[in-house]
Amino acid sequence: MSSPSSSKTGQLPEAQSSGPAELIAEAIAQVVSSEVSGGGLTGDVARSMTAEKIPLERPKNRDHGDYASSIALALSKSEGKSPREVAELIKVGLEKISAITKVEIAGPGFVNVTLNKSSQGAIVARILKEQEKFGEGHSLSGVKINLEFISANPTGPLHLGHTRWAAVGDALASVLAAAGAEVTREFYINDRGNQMDLFGASIRAVAINQERPEDGYQGEYIKDLAKLILAQHPEFKELPEEEGIVAFREAGYSLQLQEQKDVLDNFGTHFDIWFSERSLHAGDDLSKSIAKLKTQGHVFESEGATWLRTTDFGDDKDRVLIKSGGELTYFSSDTAYYIDKRERGFDICIYMLGADHHGYVGRLKATAACAGDDPEYNIHVLIGQLVKIMEGGVELKLSKRAGTIITLEELVEKVGVDAARYTLIRYPVDTPMVLDIDLLKRRTNDNPVYYVQYAHARIAAVLRNAKELGVAVGIDSYDPELLTHERERELLGGLAQYPEIVRSAAELRQPHRIARFIEELATLYHGFYSDCRVLPMGEEKPAAIHSTRATLCEATRQTISNGLSLLGVSAPERM
Repeated sequence: MSSPSSSKTGQLPEAQSSGPAELIAEAIAQVVSSEVSGGGLTGDVARSMTAEKIPLERPKNRDHGDYASSIALALSKSEGKSPREVAELIKVGLEKISAITKVEIAGPGFVNVTLNKSSQGAIVARILKEQEKFGEGHSLSGVKINLEFISANPTGPLHLGHTRWAAVGDALASVLAAAGAEVTREFYINDRGNQMDLFGASIRAVAINQERPEDGYQGEYIKDLAKLILAQHPEFKELPEEEGIVAFREAGYSLQLQEQKDVLDNFGTHFDIWFSERSLHAGDDLSKSIAKLKTQGHVFESEGATWLRTTDFGDDKDRVLIKSGGELTYFSSDTAYYIDKRERGFDICIYMLGADHHGYVGRLKATAACAGDDPEYNIHVLIGQLVKIMEGGVELKLSKRAGTIITLEELVEKVGVDAARYTLIRYPVDTPMVLDIDLLKRRTNDNPVYYVQYAHARIAAVLRNAKELGVAVGIDSYDPELLTHERERELLGGLAQYPEIVRSAAELRQPHRIARFIEELATLYHGFYSDCRVLPMGEEKPAAIHSTRATLCEATRQTISNGLSLLGVSAPERM
């Protein structure tokens, strides 16, 4: 039976550049590979096993070691052995690595691993070396992703639904980039169709002191737009009705779109591309997309109309591209837009849509399949549920400016950018959520964003005090062998989880995992700070333990800061 290559050196591989979890996963993978080479393991699952596939978790019970793996259960079926038999093979290989102090088999075949203090503490060295890049990985390297996370009409202020996507989409883009992807943030401007004419007619009506159309736009902002346009173009009032509607429409479009950009900029959300729906119709995108779909064999004519046979790929009905009268459908725009994205070189197109767009999922995936793509890889659709705002125990429904639901700008005015962004991101997007304005204004620990930011500011204060007291902070002053307290072990374990949290958040498209993690890390830090004195007291002189714990504090501060940065939330030094 061969031994893993890492046992020849007695060390875990790349001990200074990886976290403990990654190192153990690599060590287990090497043991499995060695057993395959030596004939101890012969199944297909073992032959294809890599470190990335090794199941690993952090046990809550200290008696179960630093890490536990169910790898033996995963291999047992293809091996024709019991999980405990497979676990025993892995145990023997891991025991030859000097950085591992204990390996035990528990339950039906779990492999529990305990590291020595130096290996546990190596994560701090990694954090201090990588700093702002700690947590970044390569699981999505080489993948080009188009992330469309706001699709709005340029006919009014961005509302609460847009606000959720403005926060979550921006955070998801950052998380995907941290996992190695090349991400393009895209805003889709719905600047075509009847709603644009109603917008122009509404502004014109106000400008010439007429009643707005019954189905037009009624918000106060229409008066503001009319006033601004007339200040620049008083001659618009004299234009015939049809020309006047177009003139006010285009001027209002320009002003309203700029306001949306300004509001998003203030919210910390920036787009790489503002894509106009009109552009699809101005060029030959539509004809090119239909031609491509025809080559795939899914376009057909019926009753004088042109259809896409999306039922071939699970859609509930076939979709009309061109009506019998020659009019293009909204679906034709959606189809051309998807094909345009793919022809721009994007591997994955992610759509973030509102709660009323569930019906789009099937048709978008079917469209991708009709275009010859893999609908399970090339296109992902996320549906966001509704957000309610409560203030003083009452739900807020009306906007002062828009006349409908609360706008992004109004929410920021009430609670600030950080509180709004953090709270919107920390919940899974497929669940409805309630924003409690009164809670978000509190500077107490029951306000999640305050809780995390306070932890960061508290650590920053500790580090300032350490400097004043002459306590050295840094890897040269860090001795992991001194970290023997259970609270220290818990904090080290928490820090080591961060790269995996980022990876899973990216691959599952769930940026809320970052928020929940840094909240847990803040809790671990508060427990550590309470039970482990960091700084010398009174006449006590600085010692190695103070420097080691202060350096652990710096690693924790850096990790919380990195997490907040991915969410687009500030990490204050003082509060």
